[in-house]
Amino acid sequence: MLSILDRYFLRELAQTVAATVVVLLVIVAGSAFAKVLQQVANGSFPPSVMFQVLGLRTLDGLTNMMPLASFIGVLMGLGRMYRESEMHVLASSGMGPPGLLRPVLILGVTLVAITALVSLWLGPWAVRTSDAMVAAANRSVIAAGLDAGRFTNLPGKGGIIFVDSLSRDGSKLGRTFVATESTGKDGPTHLKVVSAASGELYQESDGDGRFIAFKDGWQYDIPLGTDNWRQMQYQRNDTSLSSVQADDDDDPAHSKGSWTLAQSNDPSDRAEFAWRANAPPLTLVLLLLALPLSRQSPREPKYGRLLLAVVSFYLYYLLLALGRAQIGKGHWQNEAPLWVLHAVVLALAGWMLWKQYSPRKAARPHKPQAGAPA
Repeated sequence: MLSILDRYFLRELAQTVAATVVVLLVIVAGSAFAKVLQQVANGSFPPSVMFQVLGLRTLDGLTNMMPLASFIGVLMGLGRMYRESEMHVLASSGMGPPGLLRPVLILGVTLVAITALVSLWLGPWAVRTSDAMVAAANRSVIAAGLDAGRFTNLPGKGGIIFVDSLSRDGSKLGRTFVATESTGKDGPTHLKVVSAASGELYQESDGDGRFIAFKDGWQYDIPLGTDNWRQMQYQRNDTSLSSVQADDDDDPAHSKGSWTLAQSNDPSDRAEFAWRANAPPLTLVLLLLALPLSRQSPREPKYGRLLLAVVSFYLYYLLLALGRAQIGKGHWQNEAPLWVLHAVVLALAGWMLWKQYSPRKAARPHKPQAGAPA
């Protein structure tokens, strides 16, 4: 059974961590939104799936956000209690360090479980779902900018297109009319008109180029200003749309399942799995490190310890990132050095806790000097 103080600490710390998660989630969503807009502008995927991709990529960002949010949340929650002298009142009533450690560990187990769920399953699932959604949208003429029943610009061609009907997924076209202009170096401007009974969107084998295959129609090539025009009946006539631009930041290992990565011998896969597997212990170690860093007197600057904690997190995170790079390059065969780093930081946090909460040595009685009054 949890005591009243345990429940109080859990409530205060959980609320602060939740508020920190919300704030960092807004920051992560803003950064992801800027990247998504850039990818839409580059043609990596159409605007029709922009907000779905944004939500899924924000979920993926929770893997890196949860350890930091837990660290800052516990640090700020305990720091407020120290500044408002709540901790001193509780200490004078007999509550020692073990009483503080118990609710923090209970909260830590919950946060570690959430981080493990996000890093090992939810984040990779969000990436795979996002990639599948983008691939499906790029196979649709609706995503390419076409709409049934009205004239629209032909994507990537500078002409116009009209279709009387579209299939639900946007891959099949009904009766279609297309008009484009082209100008030769020395010749007159040519107007190309294509009519078709039906059409179908398809992609190249690599998934980059997109084309519309028009079927059972007529094509007219009309040089403007002359009467020398040509008429051709066809069974199939293909027209290209704007190509799908590859995203330079795509990492194939990032979308793979954790179990697949664990069984792979590829250095990139092992580096990705090591990064995911180290997120839960990183959260726990940072929570324990927050205990000594949060202790401050009311006279200390409000954000002094917070600045020190952020610098400590940055150095810790940077060392983990360097370890991931070494695994990805094949210099390290496993993630044992990363676990050694966790153990070193955990030992440092334990030493700081012992220094802060260990009972002070009793002062030795002062011996009067010879000839001085006792």
